[in-house]
Amino acid sequence: MRMSFGLTFKRTTKVRWRADFSQQCSLGSTGLFVPPSPPLDPAKVEELQRFITLSKRLLVMTGAGISTESGIPDYRSEKVGLYARTDRRPIQHGDFVRSAPIRQRYWARNFVGWPQFSSHQPNPAHWALSNWERLGKLHWLVTQNVDALHTKAGSQRLTELHGCMHRVLCLDCGEQTPRGALQERFQVLNPTWSAEAHGLAPDGDVFLTEEEVQSFRVPSCSRCGGPLKPDVVFFGDTVKLDTVDFVHKRVKEADSLLVVGSSLQVYSGYRFILTAREKKLPIAILNIGPTRSDDLASLKLNSRCGELLPLIDPR
Repeated sequence: MRMSFGLTFKRTTKVRWRADFSQQCSLGSTGLFVPPSPPLDPAKVEELQRFITLSKRLLVMTGAGISTESGIPDYRSEKVGLYARTDRRPIQHGDFVRSAPIRQRYWARNFVGWPQFSSHQPNPAHWALSNWERLGKLHWLVTQNVDALHTKAGSQRLTELHGCMHRVLCLDCGEQTPRGALQERFQVLNPTWSAEAHGLAPDGDVFLTEEEVQSFRVPSCSRCGGPLKPDVVFFGDTVKLDTVDFVHKRVKEADSLLVVGSSLQVYSGYRFILTAREKKLPIAILNIGPTRSDDLASLKLNSRCGELLPLIDPR
């Protein structure tokens, strides 16, 4: 299935979404990137309610499936994920670090996609988890997402396992700057550049032609002149050891673990499920479609995160 979104960017105008996508985008939370799921099963809802009620130190791990209802596509969802829609694959860390042309292509695509990506808002699932924290139910929240939607919803007991697209890092000196500030530098360097995207990808970028990318200019670190990278863990990279150790400690402090919107195919998140199993913690999984840990879960639910979580009373 091919989706063409027709995103056009010109320096002299604002980002324009063609009517076909703007209409779909307004309905993003109702299913544009959310795979089909069965109706809510009252018995399953009651089982999850019992799981949450019995939890006193609940650790929640979220993945891309919680943000698809905010209009952000994921990689693996059946029929609607990037892998199902296209033959494109995410950028690899080694390629980004070694190749200036690959960095140029990445930043051109990210520049066009940033206004839309940064404007996404939390959906009822994000707000529900923030409320659980406020009421003292949630011991810790670990997200594999880089979209900052948990932060926008007010979550504070939070680890962004793979970083955040709203920050930019210099590969040489480590200087960290806000992504919004970099957008302004892009605009100054590319006053007449224009491009039209032909698809929307996860993590804030879009699809451009090679011809459009070739004339795009990329700024360097304003402190040392080094290359810039979003402060996220690309495919092929590894999560920092101190972050892994910190999350392992939070898992060991917990008395139960709830997975929300993740297939757990990536080891960086899956490893914590293994830790929970070793500690004999009860595990519940809320995800549309199978996951890598279904056989380890005492409860599995195939429902939309934003439909189910607000029904649960955390007290």
